[in-house]
Amino acid sequence: MPPQISSGRATAALVALSLAAFAYVTTELLPVGLLTVMAPDLDRSESEIGLLVTGYAFVVVLASLPLAHVTRRIPRRWLLAGTFGVFAAATVVSALAGGYWVLAGARLATAATQALFWTVVGPTVTGLFPVGVRGRIVARFAVGPALAPVLGVPLTTWIGQQAGWRTAFAVLAGLGLVAGAVVTTLLPSFPPADGGAARGTMPDRSRFRMLLVVTAVGITGYFVAATYITPFLLDVSGFPDAALSLLLLVSGVAGVCGTIVIGRFIDSRPALAQIVPLTVVSACLLLLYALGTVQAATVVLLALFGFAFSAFAATVQGRTLQLAPGNTDLASAASGSAFNVGIAGGSLLGGALLPTTGLRPLPLVGGLLMLAALAVAVHDARRPVPAPVPAPRPAGALAHDDLGRGRV
Repeated sequence: MPPQISSGRATAALVALSLAAFAYVTTELLPVGLLTVMAPDLDRSESEIGLLVTGYAFVVVLASLPLAHVTRRIPRRWLLAGTFGVFAAATVVSALAGGYWVLAGARLATAATQALFWTVVGPTVTGLFPVGVRGRIVARFAVGPALAPVLGVPLTTWIGQQAGWRTAFAVLAGLGLVAGAVVTTLLPSFPPADGGAARGTMPDRSRFRMLLVVTAVGITGYFVAATYITPFLLDVSGFPDAALSLLLLVSGVAGVCGTIVIGRFIDSRPALAQIVPLTVVSACLLLLYALGTVQAATVVLLALFGFAFSAFAATVQGRTLQLAPGNTDLASAASGSAFNVGIAGGSLLGGALLPTTGLRPLPLVGGLLMLAALAVAVHDARRPVPAPVPAPRPAGALAHDDLGRGRV
């Protein structure tokens, strides 16, 4: 078992890890907010800047499971310390990049550290608290990434508009370094297999597979529209440049509220916690296609959009820790890969459609994909709950469990 730590120290570690997640999500999505600033400065099209999000996501997809295997015996304290160090260095290189390809390479390095971070952070942070509150802890942790649209993307968009996009990258590098130092100080050091959240609470291989499908398809739909939301707001909705930060702030504040609310249901009503956010996001995207030229309606839809998507993202992480059929680090790696398949697929599909269809149809395509994910989630929820599984194997058997063999 891991060393026992005080509730205050555990809470402080939770806050620091949530702040680190905030830095990661903001860094990943930074080109979305600064699309119209970075493209002319680097002499690239908006679609090519969008590919910086796509390539980043592909690295996370490809690196998550291999890195989970390679690092499975390293104490999380030291693993996260090294991860944050590389993140800060790679983000500094992004800020200093003299051209598009140097920036792309630095972002790929950052993406590799994010793959590792998302693989281990869920089990690490929930393992500091009792099992009965795991869903609430996931939701509290998720406030950090949910705050990325509230503070991260609007603030870096504003910084990029005022002082250049390179300054925005430099600020995030400093934030990641500070979060890493705090986490390294607070986390105890123990073998990962001894962590309190090393195994799922209700392992179910079949439902976990369905969760991966819902995640990949749903996130694809979201990012078809979200990757190009800033030019959509400018060119389709007709908002001025100065309004972008405020609009993203509205969506982000709603996202934080969604994260807090959903924490009450992840443990007690897990199917509902998945289906309701998917339904709301689907409706918002379809309505954004129909009413995107009406500014008042667009503001309301952005708020609902942010609320529901943040709730869905928190639910995916919570369900991963519940349904993991083996080691939760490896399950988190698989879930993170599915999430980033969606990010890459959505931004790539949106970029492919943009030159021929323009911006207006992107929410329609995204909404239809979200409906497909919703259909899968509803089908899964209507299946009977299986009989309880046998007790978990001893910690020494974790390295060769079913998930580790790639059966998921």
